[in-house]
Amino acid sequence: MADNLAEGIEEFLAFLSLERGLSENSIASYESDLRQFCSSLLEQDPQRSWKTVTSVDLSDWIYQLSDGGYSTASLCRKLSAVRALDEFLQRQGRADRSFSEVISGPKLHRKAPVTLSIQEMERLLDAPDEATPIGLRDRAILELFYSSGLRVSELCSLVLQQVDLDLGALKVYGKGSKERVCPMGRKAKETLGRYLELARSQFVKAKTGSAVFLSSRGQAISRKTVWLLVKTHARRAGIERPVKPHMLRHSFATHLLTGGADLRVIQELLGHADIATTQIYTSVESERVRSAHDEFHPRSRGDVDTKI
Repeated sequence: MADNLAEGIEEFLAFLSLERGLSENSIASYESDLRQFCSSLLEQDPQRSWKTVTSVDLSDWIYQLSDGGYSTASLCRKLSAVRALDEFLQRQGRADRSFSEVISGPKLHRKAPVTLSIQEMERLLDAPDEATPIGLRDRAILELFYSSGLRVSELCSLVLQQVDLDLGALKVYGKGSKERVCPMGRKAKETLGRYLELARSQFVKAKTGSAVFLSSRGQAISRKTVWLLVKTHARRAGIERPVKPHMLRHSFATHLLTGGADLRVIQELLGHADIATTQIYTSVESERVRSAHDEFHPRSRGDVDTKI
């Protein structure tokens, strides 16, 4: 990669890490997309610099990826990464003009989130055997997912100092190290309290830190273990379809919306930076309303004699 292109990317990645506090996974995703874009530039001219990149270069790359079978979501993510880099390069004086501002991205049709019904959720929560330390730990994990809408990464990284059982709340550090307070429901608070009092000590080893949820080795529980336990308990609960941890976060948001919670409140609880991200849950509620209309309205059922 030409030195000019490489230096621009390295400086931008350092900015994301030091100034914006993005996670290693997020930075790796940016780096992969940006280096892919740069590779396409160098195929045309090995001596390219950021000052010579144009909107035509970017649009040609996006069309090339689209023809190569990339999904709309992937194209939007890649274009977003390049736009962020473009803005950074202009501020640093590495680019004279924007090469991305006139590019319109592919229209992203977000899929409605897959959720569990309230009945399925209740069966899942009841699946772990609370008579065992592992069962009590797993029940506390499931309760927190559903009660507080945590991401898997947020749950796995949760430490004792972030838990306030008296207030029934968690201090959570989400994407970009943004802090938010997540309330716990009564059942989640009770279950977490029992786990901390009765079960956590059973997992503690010599080098155990302050992680709330521990593995059998005394380390902070991993994402893989969480995914496996959710899958296992879903099967025990008689839920036929695949269940992933993020479905519990989706269910948390959807059930709040169904119960009448304000969308802005749900946005804050989930830690979404943009209300547009939270609005995807309205599609689930709209579908529920439409289904109810189809099932119960006499002009929809088609089995009612409407003659007077």
